[in-house]
Amino acid sequence: MEIEVIVTVCFFVFLAGLIDSIAGGGGLISLPAYITSGLPVHMALGCNKFSSALGTIVSSIRFWRNKRVHVKTAAISIVCALAGSMAGAKTVLYVDDYIFKIILVILIPLVGAFVTCKKNFGTENEVDSLKNRRVIALSIVTGLGIGFYDGFIGPGTGTFLIFSYTFLLHLDLVTASGNAKLVNLASNVGALVLFLTHGQVYFALAIPAAFCGIAGNFIGSGLALKRGSKIIKPVFLVVLGLLVFNLIFSLLEQA
Repeated sequence: MEIEVIVTVCFFVFLAGLIDSIAGGGGLISLPAYITSGLPVHMALGCNKFSSALGTIVSSIRFWRNKRVHVKTAAISIVCALAGSMAGAKTVLYVDDYIFKIILVILIPLVGAFVTCKKNFGTENEVDSLKNRRVIALSIVTGLGIGFYDGFIGPGTGTFLIFSYTFLLHLDLVTASGNAKLVNLASNVGALVLFLTHGQVYFALAIPAAFCGIAGNFIGSGLALKRGSKIIKPVFLVVLGLLVFNLIFSLLEQA
């Protein structure tokens, strides 16, 4: 592989790590970069999981060390997300995802409008004011629902996790982002093991790209921890826009 291609992919993986560590959705940038490098699709997916998992480890550690993870909700969601993703992956074998994508194209702008109009969205951490039973139930719903989406559609899982934790469980955006990192990490590691055992990671590209992804995650998580909702919210809205574009493009390909 030519050095120019490797450098280009590394740049986009760095950018993906930066964005993903703040508001999720990094795969919308990194996966197309791997695919356009000329790799087969399955190997591009494997490389993407490799760099994503290593980068997410770094950002997860930073959020954890700064105590911006709500352990109970994250732990419940991790278990449920793994179950949900398996259910989603099985469902996609039997159900056409076309209608689901159309629904998302309609719903995502509504989510963006809600976040934009609600000025104090994600500025306060109010999860402790909720009853324990409700916290457990909503953590299960978040894990199963977003996990199912991850297995069924995929792109933007971290972004939807952040929104769910903030909207349903009243976590602030920084803690919601920290939770999302841990849930995403569990999902990424599981998928990465599968790709590794099937030889679907091209290490000559994946390793240098992973270092760039780690750098992006380190810088991005630092910005999120330092500036909080002031940076997470606008990046979150940008990722929602990328998601809509990605879904519309996918729908046009299927039409």
